[in-house]
Parts: sequence; C-alpha cells; structure tokens
Amino acid sequence: METVPEKETMDAIAELFKGFADSTRVHILSLLARRELCVTDIAEAVELSQSAISHQLRLLKQMHLIKFRRDGKNILYSLADDHVKTILQMGLEHVLE
Repeated sequence: METVPEKETMDAIAELFKGFADSTRVHILSLLARRELCVTDIAEAVELSQSAISHQLRLLKQMHLIKFRRDGKNILYSLADDHVKTILQMGLEHVLE
C-alpha cells in the first residue's frame, strides 16, 4: 500500500473482516464458495438449526458477503462476488503456511 486509507475506508475493511471472525460464518462462506445453497442445505451441512443459520445469513448479507435469489418458493444463497472467494482462499493459505 502506498498511502494509509481514510478512516471510513479502514472502518469498512474492519467491518468486512468481522464477517470472517466467526467459524460458523466461515463454514457457510466456504460452502457457498462451491455452489448456491438454500437454508435447509446449509443447516444440514453445518449441523445447526435453520434459525441459527438464518441469523448468520442475515449478518453476512448486511456485510455484503453473500447475495440471494428466489427460485420458486426457495431462496438460494451464494457469495456476493469473487473477492469473497479470494479472501477465503488467502486465509486458508495463510493458516496452512
């Protein structure tokens, strides 16, 4: 980095990383990095209640880390963009070093 980001930018970066500060959210993001999933599928994979998963999904949406689309009666979740996948991959590489 050439210059120090402005305070608002640093606050936004800190908020972004809060999304990765919980192992359940990281697990959800890792699942969504592979494919779109509904709440039921995520809850089964993470072994938590649909209510608990819905709460985490709400937080991840607020942090702009995931997006959703309706498919009939189902709501399917996916990563917001490729940057989220890159951050996950970089985090994994860093931890495994």
